[in-house]
Amino acid sequence: MSESAVRQALDLDSLPLVTSDVLEKHYYSPHQPLGKRQDLHVYRTSGTSSGLRKTIYYSDEDERLYAEIKSKIFGRFLQGSGARTALSDMGTGHAANTATDVFLRIGLQAESISFRLPVERHLERLDAVRPDVLYTMPSILDSLLQAADDPKRYRIRKVILVGEAAPPAWIERAAERLGIGPADVMDTYGSIEIGTIAYFSHEHGRYLFAEGIEAEGLRNVPAIPGSDGLADDESVLVLTSTARDLFPSLRYVTYDVVRDLRPIEVDGEPRMSFQALVRRLGPELKHGEKISVYDIEDVVFRHIGQAIVRVQVTDNKLRVHVGGEAATPERLAAIENDLMDRIPEIGQMIRNRLLDELKVVRADEASPRAANAVKHKKIYTE
Repeated sequence: MSESAVRQALDLDSLPLVTSDVLEKHYYSPHQPLGKRQDLHVYRTSGTSSGLRKTIYYSDEDERLYAEIKSKIFGRFLQGSGARTALSDMGTGHAANTATDVFLRIGLQAESISFRLPVERHLERLDAVRPDVLYTMPSILDSLLQAADDPKRYRIRKVILVGEAAPPAWIERAAERLGIGPADVMDTYGSIEIGTIAYFSHEHGRYLFAEGIEAEGLRNVPAIPGSDGLADDESVLVLTSTARDLFPSLRYVTYDVVRDLRPIEVDGEPRMSFQALVRRLGPELKHGEKISVYDIEDVVFRHIGQAIVRVQVTDNKLRVHVGGEAATPERLAAIENDLMDRIPEIGQMIRNRLLDELKVVRADEASPRAANAVKHKKIYTE
């Protein structure tokens, strides 16, 4: 179904929201019929409240549309740059698995490097390949820049980002270290459930939605906890995708909060856009790969029967604060070790120094911020 057909055929406001509760009950269920099919592409990510890892399914047509849409976005960004080679330096998951194919579609020689290798090997590969285009995540790029003596030596001309949010100031600093301009860095926004959602257009100074995406911004909705405390220009992003067959992408609640969601004119046509991705509501966050508060709490509670847990995210660095009398240094160290293996890919990237360490510390009970965070939310960002 085309985008225009969706707009004509569906009154989106009349449809129910696909929330995390709905997905856990009907899609992430262990009784999911799609799990019996052998002809599907299967991706797994962080856990649910029931302890199960989420399993997301793609058909061959889903994969084709995903690669087609992403290659068009990449092609427009790289047009006129003379880029011929690309290196994908990612974690795991859908974007990592399909990166080489996407670049091949637009005529680039492409290769990837495994997250299982230590950061020194990544730098060696960058030095050997000298790729025109680097496709990576902000957290991994942070580690590469910290480990490199002179990042300019790799002669990278363009950077495409996916994963964690990349604020303009961070992009400017990273571009400066690479010897390129901020306009040579394109941030993209996506999810394993939907695929590519949006990309930053330097021409318009805003994020534009990818082909096949219908976007809504909701506020003060009881079914979306936290949507009643947003700033006037903020809303929770709800998506309908015409490019997904094996996921219920009709009014899918992303739990991502965006700023200034509104249509603008692009090439004479109205296009929905937003200024910035502000934060995420709910129990899920990114640290290289998705990890959920459910996963974190499960590990903590196995070591400490009763504890207060809050998660701090600052500049792509993850810190878990654990409160309670039983939070001894020995137990905190054990929790830290176990957390790195809860999502094995995260643990591997940390050990290879591609991600900053995931730190577990004792919560400062006297801190007003700690008290407020414990009472009001489990995740806070700085």
